Amino acid sequence: MNNKELNKFYIDIQEEINSNLISEEEGTNPEQIFTEIVLSFLADAGETENYRVCYDEKISKRGVEHKINGYSLYENYETLDLFVTIYNSDETVQSVTKGDAEKTIDRAAKFFRNSIYKDYVNEIEESSEIFDLAQTLANVPEVKEFLTRVNIFLISNGDIKADLKTSDKIAGYTVFYRAIDINYLFNLSVKSRMPIEIDFEKSGYKVPCIVNETENSDYQSWLAIIPGIALADIYEEYGARLLEQNVRSFLQFTGKINNGIRKTILGEQHMFMAYNNGIAVTAEEITICILPNNQGKAIAQVKDFQIVNGGQTTASIYHTWKKDKVDISKVFVPVKLTIVKDRKNFSEIVGRIAEYANTQNKVSASDLSSNKENHVLLEKLSRTIWAPPLTGETYQTRWFFERSRGQYKNERIRFGLNPTKRKQFDKQNPRNQMFTKESLAKFINAYEEVYNGKKLVIGPHIVVRGSQKNYAQFLNYNFNKKPDNIWFEDAIANAILFSSAEKVYGVKPNAIGDMRYITVPYSIAWLGFKLNYKLDLYKIWKEQSLSDILKSKLHEIMSKMEELIKTKAPGSLYGEWAKKEECWNFIKEQNFHIDLDVLKSGLENKTPEKRKKLSEDETQQAETEASLNRLKSIHFKTWKKIENWGRETSNLSQYQFDMAYTLGNKIKSNRAITDIERNQGEIILNIVADQNAELFYDMDEFFNEEQKVEINEVEITLDLIEKIVQWDKKNKRLDAYKYGFMADLLNGKKTLTERNKFLAKLNLKTIEKFGFRN
Repeated sequence: MNNKELNKFYIDIQEEINSNLISEEEGTNPEQIFTEIVLSFLADAGETENYRVCYDEKISKRGVEHKINGYSLYENYETLDLFVTIYNSDETVQSVTKGDAEKTIDRAAKFFRNSIYKDYVNEIEESSEIFDLAQTLANVPEVKEFLTRVNIFLISNGDIKADLKTSDKIAGYTVFYRAIDINYLFNLSVKSRMPIEIDFEKSGYKVPCIVNETENSDYQSWLAIIPGIALADIYEEYGARLLEQNVRSFLQFTGKINNGIRKTILGEQHMFMAYNNGIAVTAEEITICILPNNQGKAIAQVKDFQIVNGGQTTASIYHTWKKDKVDISKVFVPVKLTIVKDRKNFSEIVGRIAEYANTQNKVSASDLSSNKENHVLLEKLSRTIWAPPLTGETYQTRWFFERSRGQYKNERIRFGLNPTKRKQFDKQNPRNQMFTKESLAKFINAYEEVYNGKKLVIGPHIVVRGSQKNYAQFLNYNFNKKPDNIWFEDAIANAILFSSAEKVYGVKPNAIGDMRYITVPYSIAWLGFKLNYKLDLYKIWKEQSLSDILKSKLHEIMSKMEELIKTKAPGSLYGEWAKKEECWNFIKEQNFHIDLDVLKSGLENKTPEKRKKLSEDETQQAETEASLNRLKSIHFKTWKKIENWGRETSNLSQYQFDMAYTLGNKIKSNRAITDIERNQGEIILNIVADQNAELFYDMDEFFNEEQKVEINEVEITLDLIEKIVQWDKKNKRLDAYKYGFMADLLNGKKTLTERNKFLAKLNLKTIEKFGFRN
C-alpha cells in the first residue's frame, strides 16, 4: 500500500459520507454515517453481524460516563460487540493519539461494566437508542448464561499507530479490544476480509501433522491433531469468526453445546478421537516446525484459519470446558487441513470446500448453487432494467444490486473512467438506490408473511432477529422463484416502501422514537396483512415513490405500533419480545383504530394492468447492448493508447493489445463488434481501470476535438451524393468501386446507414483534394 492509494481511499470515504448527508434525512451526522460504513465493511467481512448504529453519550459532573456509536448482540447471546468512534472531517488522514484512543475505548468499557448491573439501566433515558441493550444486559438470563466474549471496537478514519491493550477482564467477562483505523479499512476494502492468524508455537501448543505429498497446483492437504484446550482458546477469542462465512450464514451456527460431545468430554475423554469425526479447516499458508526426539512435524503457525466443518464440535468443547470447569487436557481433535494454493480463486475454492464439507446438513450444496444462480440473474436484471423517471425529472435511473461487497465501487471505477463519465454513472446509479443481498431480504420479508405448511417461517419477527438470520430464512423460503423483470420491479417497490417508511420514522431529534429497527418492519408487515397484500406494487414502481396519503398513514401506524410494543413487552424487553412469533401474532390481532379506506386508490385493481414479462434472451440482449455501448464510449484514440501501454508494460498479452487495436479501428470506422471482441474488450477495460485509469483522463478532450470537427463538416444527404456522382462522372477521381457505391446510394440500392454515411464522407474528402466544392 502506498500513501497515494490510502489518500484516495480516504477521500472516497469522505465523499461517500458527504453524499449520504445530502440524501439522508435531517438529524444524521457524519460520525454516524462513517460508523454505518465501517460496520457494513466489518459485517461483510464476517467480523460482526446484526449490528445497530446508534449513539449515546452520557455526561455527568465526573465527565463522560460512557459513549457508544453502535452495538451487536448475537442471537445466541454468546458475543457482544460494542463500537465507539473517533471521526474527523479533515481533508487528509490525521493521527489518533494514544491518549485519545485509550480514553475513547474506556468510555465504551464503562458502558459495559455499568450495564451488567441492574441499577445502571435506570440512569439511562428510555428514549435512548441503547436503553434496550442496557435492559437486555441487565435482565435477560441468557446473557448471564451464554455471554462468552465482549469485543470493543475503536473505529476511526484516522491513523492509529499506538499500541493499545488487546484484552481485559471486566466483571468476570473476557473483553477483547480492536482498533479499526483507515489502514485496516483500506486493507479490508482490497481483501474483503482480514485473515485470522494463529501461532500455536508461541502459545505453547503442539499440533503434530503429516502431509499428503501428492503435488497439484490447487491445494495441499495435511492431517493434524489439535489439543482441545488449543481449540477452546482460539474459540474464546474469535468465536463464530472462525467459521467460514458461507457456512456461518447458511447453516445458522448457534454455538450451542452438543450433548453427545459434552457427555464424552465429561465421562470418556480418552475416547474423544474415536467418537468424533474432527474438524475440516482451510488456510492460506502454514509454517511447519520439527518436533524434538524424532517425533515428526508440527504446525507452528497458520494464516487465514477457517473452519469449514466442525463448528459445533469446537463450540461444544469450549462451552463444556468453560461452564463445567472441566480439565480437557485429554481431549484431542483430528483435523483435515487444506492449504489453498490458487491465490486468484482463493475465496471461491474455500467457499466450495465449505459447501461440499456440509452436504449432509439441512442446506445442501445444490441449494446454495441455485441461490447463487438467482443472485446472478438478479444482478443482470439490475444492470439492464431502467426505473421510470421521478415526477419532474427527465432522466432514468437504475437500482444497483451489489451481489458481492465492493461491486458498486468497482463499477463506478469501471464506468466512471473520467470525471464526465463518473458524474453520469452517479446520476444513473444513485448511491441510495444500491442494495445488498441482506437488504433485499429485509425489504421482501418485511412485507408479506410466509408459511411452510402450518409453520410461520417469514414475518417481521424474523426481520428483527437480524440480517444473517433473516437472510437465511429468505434463501430457504422466499427466494425459490427464478427472478424476472416483474419480480424485480415488485422487489424494488418493496425497497421503496421500506426505505420511505424509515424516512417517515425519522432520525433523532425528529424521530417517532428509538425503535426504528422494530417499528418499521412491524408496521409494514401489519399494513400488508390488513390490506391482504393488495398494495399496488407496480404503481409504486412506476412512480418510484409513495403517495403522500400512504406516507401519512405509515406515520400514524408507526406511532401507534411503537407505543403498543413498548407498553406490552414483558419487562420492558421490547427488543427481545419483538423477535418472537407471539409478538407478531399479538400485533396481527390489533386494528389500532386506523382507517385504511383512504388507501383504496393505491390498491390493485380487479383487472390489473397487463405487464410484459421479458424472456431471458431479451435480458441477455439488453446486457449485451449495455456492454457494446460501454466499449463504443471509449474513443478510438484511447484504444490506441491502451494498445501502446499494454505492449510497453507487458500488462496486456500480445492477443490483448492486438484486440485493443482491432476495437479502436472498428469503433473509428463504425463497424460491428463481434461477441468475442466484446468479451475481450470488457476484460481489457477492467485491467486498465484497475492498473492505469489515467489512460482515460484525456478522453473528453478527444471527443471535444471530434465535436469541433463535426460542427464544420457537412451532413451527408442524397442531394450532396447526387452532386458527388455528377462531379465524379465528369472528373473520374474516385475508384470505380467507390463511384459505384455512391451511385448505389443515390439510386436507393444501398441505404443511408451511419456506416454508409461514414464511407461517403471518406469519398467526399477524396474528391475535395481534387477541387470538388459543395
